[in-house]
Amino acid sequence: MSLMNTNRTTNGAAAISVRAKDVAAQAIPVGKTAVQGVRQGVQGAKEWAAPRLEDAVLGAKEWAAPRLEDAVLGAREWAAPRLEVAADTVDTTVAPKVSSALRSTAAQVRPSGTKRTGIRRLLDWRLLLGVGAAVAAAGAGAAITMRRRYASATAEAKNATEASEDERGTQAGDSASDAVAGSEVNGRVTTPGT
Repeated sequence: MSLMNTNRTTNGAAAISVRAKDVAAQAIPVGKTAVQGVRQGVQGAKEWAAPRLEDAVLGAKEWAAPRLEDAVLGAREWAAPRLEVAADTVDTTVAPKVSSALRSTAAQVRPSGTKRTGIRRLLDWRLLLGVGAAVAAAGAGAAITMRRRYASATAEAKNATEASEDERGTQAGDSASDAVAGSEVNGRVTTPGT
């Protein structure tokens, strides 16, 4: 009997499987149709809602704009006199106190004693610094001038030394020939042309 039960179970399962496949085959087109219907419904809802939403936003803007302007104007009208009162209060109470505090602080900060006059003013560090800078600049200028003079004097001396050596060499050769030409038997030398 167990073999018969097994066949029934297998046949029953096969039959259920065939029926499930048939139902699924019928359900798939129905599901596709339902999805398409939902898509069309969403598209229709969007098309219906878009102009109504735009009208609602435009209406809200038109309704809110004048009310907002009125609210801002009312706030400014309320704040202006209170600000003026606050300014007057500061002028009459706080400002004199601040001013007197600043004056007393200035008096405390101001150095006591006499002002610098005469030699003290001349010995101020800024003046001494300026004079030192001027003296340093003058010394540098003098050093540069002396260096240039030394260089030019050295160059002139070198040129003069080289020129005199050249002249001596030429004069020595000329004087030897002149001495031979202008000497006499007794040893006297005469200059040519005399």
